[in-house]
Amino acid sequence: MPSTSRPDARVPAARRVVFVDGVRTPFGRARKDGLYAHTRADDLAVRTVRELLRRHPRLPPERVDDVALAATTQQGDQGLTLGRTVAMLSGLPTTVPGFAIDRMCAGAMTAVTTTAAAIGFGAQDVTIAGGVEHMGRHPMGFDADPNPRFLAERIVAADALNMGVTAENLHDRFPALTKERADAYGAASQAKYAAALAAGKIDPDLVPVALRDPANGWGLATADEPPRPGTTLEGLAGLATPFRAGGRVTAGTSAPLTDGAAACLLAAEDVAEELGLPVRMRLVSFAYAGVEPEVMGLGPVPSTQKALARAGLTIDDIGLFELNEAFAVQVLSFLDAFGIADDDPRVNPYGGAIAVGHPLASSGVRLMTQLARQFAEHPEVRYGLTAMCVGLGQGGTVIWENPHFTAEEAAR
Repeated sequence: MPSTSRPDARVPAARRVVFVDGVRTPFGRARKDGLYAHTRADDLAVRTVRELLRRHPRLPPERVDDVALAATTQQGDQGLTLGRTVAMLSGLPTTVPGFAIDRMCAGAMTAVTTTAAAIGFGAQDVTIAGGVEHMGRHPMGFDADPNPRFLAERIVAADALNMGVTAENLHDRFPALTKERADAYGAASQAKYAAALAAGKIDPDLVPVALRDPANGWGLATADEPPRPGTTLEGLAGLATPFRAGGRVTAGTSAPLTDGAAACLLAAEDVAEELGLPVRMRLVSFAYAGVEPEVMGLGPVPSTQKALARAGLTIDDIGLFELNEAFAVQVLSFLDAFGIADDDPRVNPYGGAIAVGHPLASSGVRLMTQLARQFAEHPEVRYGLTAMCVGLGQGGTVIWENPHFTAEEAAR
């Protein structure tokens, strides 16, 4: 029998979790002549972790409690317990543990919410969370072996594992989601990204990456490769529809296959104050939800509804949206569900994945890093959210509070 004289264990009180900083590599096209064709995936992740440590010299490396890094295809140079291996390669002390995580497109988002939950519970003080995807080396689903029961027992439709087909299914299900709207959204994403780049709003979050090409020697990646400035509606109208003959989803309304990495630094708010670390966002709530895999793009709708309900907020309380543009039709379905206009200036002010690319497991932190920068520009906005659809029929949403918010600015 346990002794009754022993004191009760201390149960930690919930703590506020803050987003300290986020960085990413420039994104490259996933092809044989792409930016990172000769660069290892884990080296991309290492570069982001090292940059976080460099930018915050007041953080003792041994104070990092865990490193969570995501990859959708965990093999080769983005396998082997990625968080631990990247932590060691980044020069963190061997006392710092790490782990790998997978929720397909929401890998980095899940790395953030998983370690944030540990911080909020009091089990950890400081974490690094992020993701990497080298789709040029590891195409999504490469060498996967889906259980035959998925089809034999009709758990999913035969085409549910093809993300492009699920986007076509959204067009089918909702006649208001026309190709013309999707084309207009795709062109607008490119234009917004180009404007943000010209205004100096993209480069501050990028970490240069040294490149070595056996044919061309050394180089340096300093800018995103996927964007297509000058994209026009006329140019998009004639593009092929690779997922269905006579379909509506084109390369101009889809995120290109991309290589890249992103990582962020999270901390308990009191620990950030102790260490002199900046507070760029405060975590309010998060949620994940499942939907039919055949209409994967609807996932962010129920996850956002759950996250808002848990926070006691409504969609009208959200002043900035960072939505991952896996496909234009997916974002449009979210906007329609919440009564938001296609061209609402609160949505993806810097453009999105249609322009910059979507290295699957890393994109969640890109969304967060951009939202943090937009919060600093908009002290009149109190709440923002990051949301994304996830393969096999899921959605993820994280709601954040702006530490720069002032009631005076909001009243203007």
